[in-house]
Amino acid sequence: MKSHVKNLLFKNLTNRQTFAKNTFWMTFGNLSGRLIRAGIIIYAARILGAGGWGLFSYGITLVTFLTVFVDIGIDSIMLRESAKAKEDLVRQGQIISTSLFIKLILLTIGVSVVIFVAPLFATLPGVKRLFGLMAAVLVFDSLRNFGFSIIRSKEKMELEAGLYMFTNVAIVAAGIVSLHIRPTVMSFTASYAFGTAIGMLATFYVLKKEAVKAFSHFSKPLVKEILYSAWPFAVSGVLGLLLLNTDILIIGQLRSAQDVGFYSAAVRIVQLLYLFGNIMSLSSLPIFSRFVKEEHEKIRTALRNILRFSLAFSIPVALLGITAGGPIIDFVFGKEYSPATLSFQILLLTLAFNSLASVLGNIVFVYNKQKMLTIYTAIGGFLNVILDLMLIPKFGINGSAFATLFSSIISDAFLWYIAWRIVRFDINLKIGKILSSSIVSSMVLFVLLKVGIHVIIAAPVAGLAYLGILYLLKEPLLKDIKSILQTSSSS
Repeated sequence: MKSHVKNLLFKNLTNRQTFAKNTFWMTFGNLSGRLIRAGIIIYAARILGAGGWGLFSYGITLVTFLTVFVDIGIDSIMLRESAKAKEDLVRQGQIISTSLFIKLILLTIGVSVVIFVAPLFATLPGVKRLFGLMAAVLVFDSLRNFGFSIIRSKEKMELEAGLYMFTNVAIVAAGIVSLHIRPTVMSFTASYAFGTAIGMLATFYVLKKEAVKAFSHFSKPLVKEILYSAWPFAVSGVLGLLLLNTDILIIGQLRSAQDVGFYSAAVRIVQLLYLFGNIMSLSSLPIFSRFVKEEHEKIRTALRNILRFSLAFSIPVALLGITAGGPIIDFVFGKEYSPATLSFQILLLTLAFNSLASVLGNIVFVYNKQKMLTIYTAIGGFLNVILDLMLIPKFGINGSAFATLFSSIISDAFLWYIAWRIVRFDINLKIGKILSSSIVSSMVLFVLLKVGIHVIIAAPVAGLAYLGILYLLKEPLLKDIKSILQTSSSS
């Protein structure tokens, strides 16, 4: 049994098992880490109130928006090229070293923008004094994520899981202490910066051998090659922020800090659920990168299976979340945040589209068609801004949620078409059993809530009902999971 678990969770045996292992560790690490961090977010939101929490959210969103060029896809390109050069250690070292050099230059520019430019755009009173600490968060988080990309290129996501959890424990511990001593936005921001610094140092300690190489294998010719591959990411990043973050910025301009706090509460939960789609994307990227040269049929098969697996998670979670929207918001943030309920339910409808887009974007990327990602993000970003300006004045934060939903549908439909043109995968994903099971389990949840059972109990029961119905309907995905377990056992 011990050997079976070790093979399953700590070794790379087959492509399917490696994907499952990496998905497990990234799900476990990210979900556990974010749940740990959610503790301090909920605690801070309650202690600081909607106004104080809205101020912090507005500040961090503005900093992210103004420094999007810090992450122009360098991490993803480094991951892709390192996976391709798995057997060429010299080139792999050059890729890591040159990517880090570019990253440090971009970070220097980013810090300057946060300190000198961000205050010129800030509109909410009191947010300007937070920017120095938020610049520190930017540096520590960016370097830690760079380290995570090195780990992903080696398909050792179990290391990333441990480091991510450790980072969030540090953030929570520092946050609780700071809010207990001095319950202010400034104190909380300082503790957040301290926690991210601890996480960065731990990551580079684990990667100490690679860190030494990163400063000794710089290749000047690679700078041009990396930047040429990265520029579509720079454009896509700017446009993508229009889809993901302008909601909060426009709400901050047109409404109050309290409205920002409400909407931020809804977004926080949905972004946590987006995590699964991102994990599917990151776990599949090294595999797609290795297949891209000659094994196109394997990419088609893997893509179809991963898309079905993503929908098997996102569809039931979205329907269950919509059914229990009010109780979830009240339980997590308190009744003060109940005005966020409808926005939360609307945003949950984007979950399936996001999970598909995360994986389909990989296909476009590994075939070096990232210029098409620029068009994809342009459609979603500009459409979101236009709809925000039209709907927020009349419908408030709910209008912003509708803008995000409609923008996601249109832009993700375009991405689906582009990915299909590249690999011609089977678009009939056969999700009838998944959809039926999701609907029935949502009905189970509705009944449980109506008879007075608390959402913390009712939701897991409904989730088990979903799995049970899949089993009764003999859903093929369950057979795939059984096959993976048997492979690790025989190895």
